[in-house]
Amino acid sequence: MKARGGTPDPRARVVVGQLVCLLSLMAPACALAQTTPAGTAMSYEAASTRLDGTSPGLSGRGHEVSATRATAAATKALRRPLITATASVIEYQKTLSLDLSGPRATLSRSSDDLLGRLSSDFPPGSSQIAAEVIQRLGAALPGLIGSIPDEYNLRTRDAIFRPTVQGLLPLYTGGAIGAIQKGADHATQIAEAEDRGGRDLARVGLVRAYFGQLLAVELASSSAETLASFERHLADATRMERAGMLAHARTLEVQVARDAAARAQLRAESEEASARDALARMLDMPAGVEPSSPLFVQSAPLASVGSFIESVDGTPRVQGADAARRLSRSGVDLAKSRFLPQVFAFGEYNLDRDQALATEPDWIVGVTARMTLLSNVDRRATLLAAQEREKGAADAAAQARKDVAGDVVKAWNLVDAARRSFLLLESGLAAAAENLRVQRASFVEGESPAGDLVSAEATLANARAQRAAAAFEYDLALVSLLAASHRIDEFGRYLRAADHHVETRR
Repeated sequence: MKARGGTPDPRARVVVGQLVCLLSLMAPACALAQTTPAGTAMSYEAASTRLDGTSPGLSGRGHEVSATRATAAATKALRRPLITATASVIEYQKTLSLDLSGPRATLSRSSDDLLGRLSSDFPPGSSQIAAEVIQRLGAALPGLIGSIPDEYNLRTRDAIFRPTVQGLLPLYTGGAIGAIQKGADHATQIAEAEDRGGRDLARVGLVRAYFGQLLAVELASSSAETLASFERHLADATRMERAGMLAHARTLEVQVARDAAARAQLRAESEEASARDALARMLDMPAGVEPSSPLFVQSAPLASVGSFIESVDGTPRVQGADAARRLSRSGVDLAKSRFLPQVFAFGEYNLDRDQALATEPDWIVGVTARMTLLSNVDRRATLLAAQEREKGAADAAAQARKDVAGDVVKAWNLVDAARRSFLLLESGLAAAAENLRVQRASFVEGESPAGDLVSAEATLANARAQRAAAAFEYDLALVSLLAASHRIDEFGRYLRAADHHVETRR
């Protein structure tokens, strides 16, 4: 477009300049779109499912639960009999000494009496034969009896194989077995509560990382737009200073503001990189993750805080504290059992009687009772310690209920405050967008300077950043509330029911 005489029309220069400025306003968004990191698009539900399978922390707690369950199962057999088999190879030597002096004297007297009565036992007419027999016996018996020693020593040495089976059955233990079994069950309940609590906290961490990356991207976009606005503002100020229309001090002020925006941009880029790395590591995806579920807010208020407090008794923290209290009660019962007797039935059977020692029975059964009369451990002090632990556990359970209720109330208030703040920012964002539209129209018509347009652009970018931050606060407070009340599975329902979303501009 040229004016008469072939000279350029001043209005044409203005329009060209305005077009160049408008194109420069669009440049940051284009640059951001070109530098968006590549990553795998993933919804929050998909990320939650992946976290369950990739988190070593969750897997470790699962192993601990399995270990405590196995321990509790092992204690269920404590009332069964204990059967053992023993096989021994024994080499032995035995020496016996027998005193024969008494039996020999008795035998001598008995033989004399026998010879005295023997003559009368023969029939008449055989007296001569009887006399001869008696005479011969009387002559032989002293020699025979004299050959018997006063003491007889016997020594034997042998090696035997001794296989036996033993059985032991507890009949009464003073409550020790029951206390041990209940204690193992309560330890399992504690591990399960810790596992549930750990999974709730893992969801909180996932929401912080997942939606935190979206917030970091939005803040980086806003800071880039703000920096670009100040860059243009500084260029305008420099040109105006050269034309003598602006003091150097004002140009320096713009320079300081531009440098601050540049530092903010560097921090925003660093925080975005950290946020991307945190989510990628959490989900074990080195190539990165691009969240597809946006930041969200539900404009309707939540249910009353009382409805969340009603869930306190079902929270992992309270249930774990209650299980710890019951575990300490089992410790009291175990300490009391040490004052009571123990009764066991026992038995043993020899599987090879042929090689058994002479003093060993073929089998044996019986019942034995045992009671500790004097112990080297102060049982009363042990019982007192167990009772104090029970009282401490009861106090800890009561405190846990108070703390969880307090956490629920605090999180509920944070959710409601973030919701109201977001709704207020919604109207502010609309005003900032309308102001930018007006400034652009005025700039195109030549009615307002470029500085007003740049300021309007920066104001809109700041409003968008604050709106995204409020949405993130809402999401994080919401998941904290659901975790505190152990209703973490409802987070997806709130996400789907949300009526406000913040779409990331990358």
